[in-house]
Amino acid sequence: MREVKQTFYDKYKAPEALKGKPHLTLVKYAQYTSFESRICQRIRNVAIQMSPIAIDLNDYGSFPSHTIFINVVSKTAIQTLVKNIRTQLQSHMKLDKDNKPHFILEPHITVARRLKPWQYEQGWLEYSNKSFSGRFIASSMILLRKEEDAKRYDLVERFEFQNLNIHASQSALF
Repeated sequence: MREVKQTFYDKYKAPEALKGKPHLTLVKYAQYTSFESRICQRIRNVAIQMSPIAIDLNDYGSFPSHTIFINVVSKTAIQTLVKNIRTQLQSHMKLDKDNKPHFILEPHITVARRLKPWQYEQGWLEYSNKSFSGRFIASSMILLRKEEDAKRYDLVERFEFQNLNIHASQSALF
């Protein structure tokens, strides 16, 4: 997938194509770092119950006028993961009424974004007729942090999918 991004950059000179490693974004949010440990604990609770996910990729898609991406065709397991994260973390990820978390329910792997009109038009004309297929197993997810004015993301923690069935039960004394 890095080669796809590099090829797009070489042909269309879109610098965003080279930014970051190929990835699936599950949620984007802004929050104070003081909430980070609570968020990590809740993500751990979600991850520990998840099985590794088979990710199937097929051909290309686009968000008209600005982004070209690789289609994820095995969406259900990823959407379930995102919904679990939303259920467990939505209130912790909301900074204020203007900064709510954005949960990605249409998974994709970005080739290039923030394209100029000519880059999108020419790139999509080519990539809409190209084929791509791939498959991999996602056995974990990571939490990345980027300070407001920083250019790069920093790794906060990796969360392994462990497929453990954790059930909470209510207990009483006396």
